Amino acid sequence: MLIDSHAHLDDKRFDIDREKIIKNMENDGIEIILHPAADMTSSVKAVNTAQENKNIYAAVGFHPHNAKEMDQDSLEIIKSLAKKEKVIAIGEIGLDYHYDNSPRDIQKKWFVQQIRLAKKLNLPFIVHDREAHGDILKILKEENYDGMRGIIHCYSGSYEMALEFIKLGFLISIAGPVTFKNSKKVKEVVKKLPLKHLLIETDSPYLAPEPKRGRRNEPAYVRYVASQIGEIKGIPFNKVAEATSENFINFFNL
Repeated sequence: MLIDSHAHLDDKRFDIDREKIIKNMENDGIEIILHPAADMTSSVKAVNTAQENKNIYAAVGFHPHNAKEMDQDSLEIIKSLAKKEKVIAIGEIGLDYHYDNSPRDIQKKWFVQQIRLAKKLNLPFIVHDREAHGDILKILKEENYDGMRGIIHCYSGSYEMALEFIKLGFLISIAGPVTFKNSKKVKEVVKKLPLKHLLIETDSPYLAPEPKRGRRNEPAYVRYVASQIGEIKGIPFNKVAEATSENFINFFNL
């Protein structure tokens, strides 16, 4: 059984078959899905989906794309949602310098505020890092506190930077791009890092792996990520499944 550590089940692309996907989790070999949020609406949806379904957990927070929508009131609402049953993280939060949908200073401000919220609530947080490796690492080091822990989701940085994140208490989550032919950097990270530092995810409905590339991604496709990791490391699929699931369960104390 596999764990998809990052799937946006509230996305409108799942409107036609969301219930079927959730119902078929076990048949698809999926033990648990972590449903992260991107804004206030998706935070509420993630909490509701988790509370209605046994093997789904939620994270709440504002994605950097939506940081411009945040204010102190919304931070208080996120705080309230984070205390609800089956909410196990703050996220996804972070920086995105590829699209810059929110001004960078605003992204940084609310990234820091949500890290501090995670600290107050003693929750881990899920980090979105796109073309912002240096500033992400700088902020995490400045905000570093005893007990800091989190996930760098859909990891795209170098092996050396992965080691820096691990030192700060983070797991490295590997997504569909590891299956792409040109993903040399991520493949190197997978090859060099011990399994104990890795999680797997789909980031559904985005980033479908080979051989599903170009289609809507979904939790069942996390098996292609696990299979590619096994291929890179020269170990059986079952060992990857067992180790990454154990990492997730231990990390979240489930």
